[in-house]
Amino acid sequence: MLKPKTKYSVLPKWLARLDFLGLFEKDPFGNLLILRRLAIMIIGWSTYYRYTAVNQIRVEGTEHLLDLPDHGVLFLSNHQTYFADVIAFYHIFCAVKWGYKDTISPPFYLFSPRVRSYYVAASETMQEGGILPRLFSIGGAITVERSWRAQGENVKRNLDNSAQDKIGMGLDHGWVVSFPQGTTKPYAPVRKGTAHLIKEHQPIVIPVVINGFRRAFDKKGLRFKKRNTKLTVQFKPPMHFAPDESVESMVARITTAIGQDIPKDRMTWLGEE
Repeated sequence: MLKPKTKYSVLPKWLARLDFLGLFEKDPFGNLLILRRLAIMIIGWSTYYRYTAVNQIRVEGTEHLLDLPDHGVLFLSNHQTYFADVIAFYHIFCAVKWGYKDTISPPFYLFSPRVRSYYVAASETMQEGGILPRLFSIGGAITVERSWRAQGENVKRNLDNSAQDKIGMGLDHGWVVSFPQGTTKPYAPVRKGTAHLIKEHQPIVIPVVINGFRRAFDKKGLRFKKRNTKLTVQFKPPMHFAPDESVESMVARITTAIGQDIPKDRMTWLGEE
C-alpha cells in the first residue's frame, strides 16, 4: 500500500496551511522547493540544446509514467555518466508533468518544472568544487557513502546505514532515480541493497535502459566526446516482486530489466583474461 505523501514547510503547521502557493514549502532535506524549482530551471535551460541540437535524444515508454502517483516511485536505471543521465531524467519528468509523450520538445515545461524528483548520488561526486554540484544538490541529490568504492578505487568500509532512510524519505515525498550498480562501469553487478530497499519501502519500480550517453559525453557528463550521437531512454512497465521473493532473484531480474546481463561474447572475452 502506498504511504501518504509527505509535506514539509519552514512555517509552523498552523500557518503552513495558509501557504496555498507553496512559497515556504521545503523538501525532506531542508531545501526550499522554490529554490529547487529555480535550480532545475537553470540546469534545464542551459542543457536543453545538448539533447536536441548537439545530440538527438529518443524517449520511449513514457506511457508507463502518465498514471503514476506523484510519490512512492523508484526508477532503476543503468548508469553511463555522472550528470548527463540525471539531467535527461529531469527533462523527461518535467515534460511528462506537462503531458508530453516520448519527447522533450518544446521545452515549455521548464517554466514550471517538476520538483518532487530525486536521484541517488555518491557523496564524493557531489562534494567536488564548482557551482554545478551545488545546483545538483539543491535540485534533488540524495547523497550516500558508497561502502565499496571511493576515488575510483575498490574499497571496503562500513555500510552507510542512513542511506536507506534518506532514500525512503525521498520516496515518501516524490520520485527517486537510483542507479543500482553504483558505478558507470557497464555490466557491473547490481547491489543487493536495492532489493532490500524495495522490500522495506515497497515502491512502484520502473526499470529504465539508457544508451549513447557514454559515447556522447565524458565520464562526468559535462564535456562532449562525440556530437550527433543518438541518445536513448527507454522506460519499461512496472516490475512486481512477491513479498517472499529472494534478494538473489530480485537482483537477477533487475539486472535483466536494466539491460545489464553480460553478453555471451563479453563473458567469453572476460574468461580468457
